[in-house]
Amino acid sequence: MNGNAIPKGLEWVKYYKPEIQQVVQHPLIINQKDTSLLVWIPPGEFEMGDGKDNDCPRHRVHLDGYYIGVYCVTNRQYKVFVDETGHRPPDKTDYGTPIWKGKSYPTEYADHPVVCVSWEDATAYCAWAGLQLPTEAQWENSARGPSGFIYPWGSAWDETRCRSHKNKATQTTCRVYDYPEGISGYGTYNQSGNVWEWCQDWYGPDHYNTSPRENPAGPSTGSYRVCRGGSWNCVIADGFRAADRYNRDPAIRYDYFGFRACLPPGQRQSGQVRQQKARVWPWQGRR
Repeated sequence: MNGNAIPKGLEWVKYYKPEIQQVVQHPLIINQKDTSLLVWIPPGEFEMGDGKDNDCPRHRVHLDGYYIGVYCVTNRQYKVFVDETGHRPPDKTDYGTPIWKGKSYPTEYADHPVVCVSWEDATAYCAWAGLQLPTEAQWENSARGPSGFIYPWGSAWDETRCRSHKNKATQTTCRVYDYPEGISGYGTYNQSGNVWEWCQDWYGPDHYNTSPRENPAGPSTGSYRVCRGGSWNCVIADGFRAADRYNRDPAIRYDYFGFRACLPPGQRQSGQVRQQKARVWPWQGRR
C-alpha cells in the first residue's frame, strides 16, 4: 500500500463527516497473511434494502460485529497469493481487457483493485488469507454506515465522490484509496464505484421476503452470486446505491469486478491479526 495512504503511529480510524457533523472512530486490525487493513463494524440493527427495486424491500436486520476491508484487495496483494499458491493469475477475462500479463502487472497498478477475478477466485484468495467474502448484509451495512445513507457519503448522488463511467476519462480503475470524499461512515473506501464487489451470497430476487432477521447469509443454492457497489463501467446512478443488488455467474471474469475481504464473528485467531495503530483520513489522495 502506498505509504501516504495509512499514516502510522495513531490509534484509530478518525475522520470528519461534514454531512453528519461528527468525528467517527473505529478500531483497525491488519490481517498478517495478506496485509489487509480491516475496520471493526459493531454489532447492531440496520435497515437493509431501500425499496427502490423489487428485490430490495426495506427490512430490519441484526448483525453480529465483524471486521471488513477498508479497501478492496489490490493487485499487489493478489500477486503474493498467486506466487505462493500457483493459483491462476487474472490475465484472462470473459469481458474487457486484463491488466495482468501472465503473472505480472504494470507497477502503476499495484494499488488498484485486482480485476478479472471470478467469485471462485475471490473465495480461494480469502481462504488462503484466513478471511472470507462479506455477506451482502455485511457489505451493505458497512457501505451505508451508522446513519444508513443511500450512498456511502450521504443520501444524494454525487459523481465526484466515486469512480464511474462518467468521470473515468480514458482510465478504468483507480487506486483503492482514491476518492476519499466518498468514504463511508465506517471508514471504508470505494464501496460505490471503481469495481463491482463479489459477496458471499447466492442471489435470490425474493430472498428478502423470507430471509432471517439475524445474520442473514443468502439462499442455500442458486445460479448467480451477488455483486455490490457499481464500477468504473457503470453509467446509472442507481447502480451505485449501497442497497442495489447485482448478480453474475460465479465463474465469470470481468475487468470491472473485484472484491474486499471480511473477518466474520468468531473467526479471529491468535496470531492471525494484529492491532494496527493508524488513521485513515478522507483527504488522503485528494486530487
